Amino acid sequence: MAADQRALASIEIKMSDIPEGQTKTFEWRGKPVFVKHRTATEIAREKAVNVSELRHPQHDDERVQKDEWSVVIGVCTHLGCVPIAGAGEFGGYYCPCHGSHYDGSGRIRKGPAPLNLNVPAYVLKEDKIVVGQS
Repeated sequence: MAADQRALASIEIKMSDIPEGQTKTFEWRGKPVFVKHRTATEIAREKAVNVSELRHPQHDDERVQKDEWSVVIGVCTHLGCVPIAGAGEFGGYYCPCHGSHYDGSGRIRKGPAPLNLNVPAYVLKEDKIVVGQS
């Protein structure tokens, strides 16, 4: 694979660029990727969710590789709008198009979206998150 193709296939994000409690948006393969540096309170809240009450049941542990970092594709699973990070009733993401609310793990909690926000393939390497590798 040529170097320019590899560059499109993955992006590197420096963890130190995202302060605790904040979400930053990056572009990968033409799509927004939300990287959230979660606080201890946020982590505890997401792990305490009763999975059986979720429309698309996934435990937080299935969606993150390291508790402090949530990495999701920022495309609503309803009709493909881009949600707003740090908004909505569950402290995660809110889609302004039709009112879907996602939690801090990117799980659908309210509104028309049928599925959780997708988690892209990514690896944690020292001080970086490499999106697009597995």
